[in-house]
Amino acid sequence: MSGRQVIETPCKVNLHLGIHRGRDERGYHQVDSVMVPVSLFDTITVEDASELVVCHEPALEVAPEKTTVWRAATMLAETLGVEPNVRIDVVARIPEKAGLGGSSADAGAVLRALAQRWGVPVDDERVVSVARRVGADVAFFLDCRPGLYLGAGDVLERIFPEFDAPVALVMPAADGVSTKEAYDEFDASGEEPASYASVCAALERGDVGAMAAALYNNLAPAAKLLCADVMAASEWLAAQPGVLASQVTGSGACSFALCESDEAARAIAASARDAHGWRAWVAHAGGAGMCENS
Repeated sequence: MSGRQVIETPCKVNLHLGIHRGRDERGYHQVDSVMVPVSLFDTITVEDASELVVCHEPALEVAPEKTTVWRAATMLAETLGVEPNVRIDVVARIPEKAGLGGSSADAGAVLRALAQRWGVPVDDERVVSVARRVGADVAFFLDCRPGLYLGAGDVLERIFPEFDAPVALVMPAADGVSTKEAYDEFDASGEEPASYASVCAALERGDVGAMAAALYNNLAPAAKLLCADVMAASEWLAAQPGVLASQVTGSGACSFALCESDEAARAIAASARDAHGWRAWVAHAGGAGMCENS
């Protein structure tokens, strides 16, 4: 395949994130992660080129060769025995250091596009293996349907039916939370996780109210200890009218709320921006068609 590909990739939130104490021989924690896609999108364009070129808008502080997109492209090309002669442009709207999977979303989208371009199924074990090597959340963005991921949070265990729920995303003015620092803090003070069974059962039924009741993240306390703004935004969000339930996603700094209605989500986002100067978005979680190439 040649020509131009345009991919819209959603972000994600964790309905359940359970970090287990201790690390394996690779230095990874065992992670139970229930992720669902959310309709805040980055746009990735892939075109023919004489050599690999990666550009981000807005520009990143790191060199292109240090990005997850570059790693994904070069690793998949090496694995498949092809030359990565493509230009990849990323227009980023998903904030970094938010727990929304921004760089992982971009890498997953690139792997989907290049797999199609180079004639292999996206669920080919070689593609999945590269995704897991690039980053723990990247495998989710090969598919983007609601799913339970075990291992280091990178091994697909179960896919759930898509659903539709309005959400408000609130990102405080902080620079974000370092994932490494959050895990280091968890190692010092974290507890073994609760079961993911209840949120999985709610997803299987498509019961958004039960999903809300089951939201869980045992990495959230570490994020709140590291960043007072995360604590403030999380507590504020939980108290807003129209919120079914809220939680920090991933290692933060973003929190999300499952809302009673789009109107409630819009009001929450507007208040977060106007009253606190926080970044905020209105979106939908779990929706169909969020990972289709065009």
